[in-house]
Amino acid sequence: MAMTIGVIGTGYLGATHAACLAELGFDVVAYDVDPDKIRTLANGELPFFEPGLDELVRRHTAEGRLRFVSDVTELAVDAEIHFICVGTPQRSDGMAADTSYVFGAVEALTPHLRRHSLLVGKSTVPVGTAAALAETAARLAPEGVEVEVAWNPEFLREAHAVDDTLHPDRLVMGVSSPEAEKQLRQVYDTLIREGVPVVVTDLATSELVKVAANAFLATKISFANVMAELCDAAGGDVKTLADALGYDSRIGRRFLDAGLGFGGGCLPKDIRGLMARAGELGVVDAFSFLRLVDSVNMRQRSRTVESAVELCDGNVLARRIAVLGAAFKPDTDDVRDSPALNVAAQLQLRGAAVSVYDPQANKKAAQVFPTLHYVDSVAAAVAGADLVLLLTEWDEFVRLDPHALTDLVAEPRILDARNALDGEAWRLAGWTYRGFGR
Repeated sequence: MAMTIGVIGTGYLGATHAACLAELGFDVVAYDVDPDKIRTLANGELPFFEPGLDELVRRHTAEGRLRFVSDVTELAVDAEIHFICVGTPQRSDGMAADTSYVFGAVEALTPHLRRHSLLVGKSTVPVGTAAALAETAARLAPEGVEVEVAWNPEFLREAHAVDDTLHPDRLVMGVSSPEAEKQLRQVYDTLIREGVPVVVTDLATSELVKVAANAFLATKISFANVMAELCDAAGGDVKTLADALGYDSRIGRRFLDAGLGFGGGCLPKDIRGLMARAGELGVVDAFSFLRLVDSVNMRQRSRTVESAVELCDGNVLARRIAVLGAAFKPDTDDVRDSPALNVAAQLQLRGAAVSVYDPQANKKAAQVFPTLHYVDSVAAAVAGADLVLLLTEWDEFVRLDPHALTDLVAEPRILDARNALDGEAWRLAGWTYRGFGR
């Protein structure tokens, strides 16, 4: 009989982790406080877009290996290992992470436990959260029930979440006892036997790994963008520069692409949360560079708007602008802190008539910025446009034929804010092309 594992939270992280645990052969019970989300998932459907995940959810719910419930007691009865996969958004009153959902999950589950249980955090949290949760669990556990907390951070990339779960770069296990390590190794036995590296460490270090990784990646992106600014001033080519740097094994090519910058629900809030926690621990000066990383990233949005204005001869008032992309990255419908949507909204505020097309994210984008005009194809977006902006590098946009679009637009001008196109090919097709650092 397969081990039963509980998962608390069914957003991107929770739904993916639950489905992938089922794929690894476990019986999985996933809990969420949102009954609409539970009903949707229980029917084998996803409330968001993530390539490959829908097939796993449909198959394992149909087979009965994966269940979605809205009663937390079902977790307590059926599972002895519980993964906490709830959100930790940036707080509305500052840069720190809001851990209320994590504590709420532990507070809701622990009083119902009836046997020794391991609570495993996967959410990205400020260092010290796991120790505080262990104290909370000990206080709320029924008499005679031992509850231990471990931390197993996630390293998922949206649009690659299934592969990143089933074939991760590494597994990090923050534990306080050999028994907790043994249980986690049992959960991940298939991956470990396939050769996935395992790092076993203390709770604090395991909490720091994810935010440290995201801070480093954010720094690489902002470095690429300041070099692009220098290339624009000096006449260099930032893509060739990044290629040359990337051959250095100490640096690597990934995350050295200049452009509109990072967004989404992880990198921006994680670097801010790291700065906030460093301040609480008295080491804020050491992390002051992250303020510059954040500032450079946000400035890319303003630079994109200003470039659009320049391409429209200094004024976008009443100009028709086509925006290709609304999601913060391709192959997702996630529009949280989306640079693309931010730029589109800024141009509309300056008086431009903005038409937005995204293959997956139009519906969610319309919930955030309902005043923008959303269309259902590239052709509809660019029809009569004075300027085309590529803001999310979907394959559909990268493969566009500039000759095919020429007769649709009013002016053949394109701002490639992701440096994703062959600029020379667009120029040869008669377009005014602009990228960053090119």
